[in-house]
Amino acid sequence: MVQYLVALAPTFLVGAFFLIFVQGWSRYQTWTRTVTCAIVFAVAVRYLWWRLTDTVLPYPDDGLDFYWVWFLYGIELLAFFDITLFLIIMSRYVDRSAQADALAIEFFRRPRQELPTVDVFIPTYNEPLDVLERTIIGALGLYYPQERLKVYVLDDLRRDWLRRFCEEKGAIHVTRPDNAHAKAGNMNNGLTVSDGEFVAVFDADFVAHRNFLRRTLPFFTDPSIGIVQTPQHFFNRDPVQINLGLERSWPDEQRLFFDEMAASRDAWDISFCCGSCSITRRAALEAIGGFPTESITEDLLTTLTMLNKGYKTRYLNERLSIGLAAENLKGYFVQRQRWCQGGIQTLFVHNGPLRGPGLSLFQHIMFLPVSWLVQYFVRLAILTVPAVYFWTGYPPLFFTEVADLVNHQLPVLVAYFLLMHWITPTRYLPVVSSAVGAFSTFRMLPTVISSLIRPFGRPFRVTPKGSSNVDNRFDGYTFACLAILIAATALGLVINIIPEWARIPRGEFSPVAIYWALVNLVVLVIASLICFEKTNPASESLRADELARFGGIAGRAVSLTLGKAVVEIPIETDVETGKVVEVSLHGVEPFEAELRAVTMRTRGRRRDAGSFKYGHLHYDLTGAARDQMIMKLYTGDYSQDIEELRRRTVAAGLFSRTFGPDYQRAWGAKAVRN
Repeated sequence: MVQYLVALAPTFLVGAFFLIFVQGWSRYQTWTRTVTCAIVFAVAVRYLWWRLTDTVLPYPDDGLDFYWVWFLYGIELLAFFDITLFLIIMSRYVDRSAQADALAIEFFRRPRQELPTVDVFIPTYNEPLDVLERTIIGALGLYYPQERLKVYVLDDLRRDWLRRFCEEKGAIHVTRPDNAHAKAGNMNNGLTVSDGEFVAVFDADFVAHRNFLRRTLPFFTDPSIGIVQTPQHFFNRDPVQINLGLERSWPDEQRLFFDEMAASRDAWDISFCCGSCSITRRAALEAIGGFPTESITEDLLTTLTMLNKGYKTRYLNERLSIGLAAENLKGYFVQRQRWCQGGIQTLFVHNGPLRGPGLSLFQHIMFLPVSWLVQYFVRLAILTVPAVYFWTGYPPLFFTEVADLVNHQLPVLVAYFLLMHWITPTRYLPVVSSAVGAFSTFRMLPTVISSLIRPFGRPFRVTPKGSSNVDNRFDGYTFACLAILIAATALGLVINIIPEWARIPRGEFSPVAIYWALVNLVVLVIASLICFEKTNPASESLRADELARFGGIAGRAVSLTLGKAVVEIPIETDVETGKVVEVSLHGVEPFEAELRAVTMRTRGRRRDAGSFKYGHLHYDLTGAARDQMIMKLYTGDYSQDIEELRRRTVAAGLFSRTFGPDYQRAWGAKAVRN
């Protein structure tokens, strides 16, 4: 007992450091981040040294298990390299908002006619009108002198209906005779027909907030700035949130990067362009010969090529646009496989992180696609080690005793989890984050391998979105991979628990392997839930809380879309469904809607919290009213962000998704009876 208490001492020290010091520190200060990340790094180095000297070098060279032990240690070294880069990045922080405020005051003092000219590029291939109209209307409504602003819709499918729509709204419709070099080639063609001093790019499914240019343009007062990038936020839920049943309690997968990592990268001057929701200096584009076409991720390569010419990328961490996340698993993987392949392609081009001239050694290292190359191999190893041990008897290390693992490995896990909890309090939960990673592994690992072998073997693929994207299906391939691993781990666990069936000798590593296997099973089961695709509404409602009137009745709009509003009204209000009523909302001219249903519910948990009626209004807006509603909903007043991570709600959502509504009803009935 005493030896285990002694073994726990490093873990207690790590916990005490976070509890006494870190929890009281601001995570927005560079010095607090640096100290904390340095401590975590030191704990990790201590663990790796112990692994090498006590659990790898002593292992006897007497068979395949010897190579298995060294292989796993090599995987750990790769993981350590990836985590080290992450710790370096996160050890700094910068918030550019105050700088944007100060720069804007001086920048917009100049007369309107002296403001720089801006071209907005909207590259599109096969997106339908219900996606494109939001983006076009939003770009045309930017707060900026209209004589200094032009909106170009770069149509690579050469559609007559889109040309007519652009002419009606006042945008410039641009086509070209071929589709060479996909999106990059399309935008380069746009450069030939435009002449603005700055080029803002919005993918066809992203709507600019009205103040986008007023917040980003002032940064170009510094002549060394080539690009200003802003984060990507979404008005719908991604398939991971939907399929896990965590639409209202778990943030979308990209929040960790855009809300946390991107700002830290900017503090190191290694921020990079993410394509959409960015603005670029035309002179910088001309200096590099236009948007690079060597990679299918032209955005990252644009940053690298500009760095070669001395132009930096700035990151302004403000919500200045809203877009459409991948709506199903097919789109989810098309998007991420393109990012992965494009990142790996940069290793093979002349202006990439390996060979790009003008980059410092630090920039060479920090732009390497290490995360793409490493994370899926690491995750696969973590998921397979217990099963391999149960069925072959090959341990992952030369095992000494449990106390040694507790003394060296447990502090690393605790330190990393506490760091993530402190530095990203609303973006990370170990089990759920691990499950999402496990789910992606079996689709993404083949992409990593094929991109290393044939980096340019797969063409650019557009992420399917909008009303034309109805391909929701069960992901049988990923589920089969997860099911095989679940079966191998569970059966191996059962066989080795029963003495008569056991394939491995009873040793001290056995309880560690059992615990590891149980954690893996939980992660794999949660990952398998993502494979069962639920319907993702094409027009998800936006949360609202504002005055509204319909049919002479005053209430509060609590939910809005382009085709429906839900209005909360007092319980005593007498309303009749099936009637056409006039609706008044701020910012939209009065319009007619049909009151199709009235529902009632108690607001809050307590029965005396008050009951309300909810009128469900359906409408089909056209003309100016529709444009006004688009501007109202998508250009800055509404957000779908999940600001607070409620762990109990996440746990309840996963429990509900696992056991289903029938189980919920049975459990609820039992609770009432009791």
